[in-house]
Amino acid sequence: MANPSLPLVLVRRLGRVGYKDALQTQQTWMKSIVSHLSQEEGSREGACPQDTVFLCEHDPVYTNGRRAQGLDHEQLAQRFKAIGADYFQVERGGLITFHGPGQLVCYPVLNLHHFRPSLRWYVNLLEEAVMKTCQTFGVDTQRTPDTGIWRGHNKICAMGIQSTRHVTMHGLALNCNTDLSWFNHIVPCGLHGKGVTSLTEEVGREVTIEEATGPFLSSLAEALRCQLVNESCADNVRVVPDS
Repeated sequence: MANPSLPLVLVRRLGRVGYKDALQTQQTWMKSIVSHLSQEEGSREGACPQDTVFLCEHDPVYTNGRRAQGLDHEQLAQRFKAIGADYFQVERGGLITFHGPGQLVCYPVLNLHHFRPSLRWYVNLLEEAVMKTCQTFGVDTQRTPDTGIWRGHNKICAMGIQSTRHVTMHGLALNCNTDLSWFNHIVPCGLHGKGVTSLTEEVGREVTIEEATGPFLSSLAEALRCQLVNESCADNVRVVPDS
């Protein structure tokens, strides 16, 4: 039974989608929340857009974060295009990583004032949700001084967020049954001497996105202390009034 005292967060499943389209979806949703917050108290019109978690799987793409400086991004785009992948530089933390088929990608667009306005707290809860998801499959993981979630010296989940007025976007990518050979074309997250792994690799059998999604959403709801409500992207967007 739903607990009305817990914040409501919608889950919108984008399916298999290009990175650019998913990025634009996040940006539009984030800007609508920030715009609403920018209006003076008492003069806000309408309701605040609902906190939403976007789930998707990407076509092959390499993305670089805002720490990537002094690179020829056009040359990188041509290089990755030759192997069948897109390339984007985006305003998240971290350096270069790969997204593609077999990854559970989660982009929470949340107004942290509805929860706790702390980016450190937010990153910690995302890490906690991923670690508990991995434990569901018997895979013990850990935090390290480097970003993401790790199994020994191999990263199983990449993370990078962006925040404006404590409204978040970007998020995480958990390797489920990802073709890890895509990572051979880069130094993932700029970390020399470190590798990547997946749930499939660690469990010893194929673990699909579909199989991992349920445990992940349960772990996220527990960590965020919220109600997650599924909503098809084809449906009308629901909003909640200001408190």
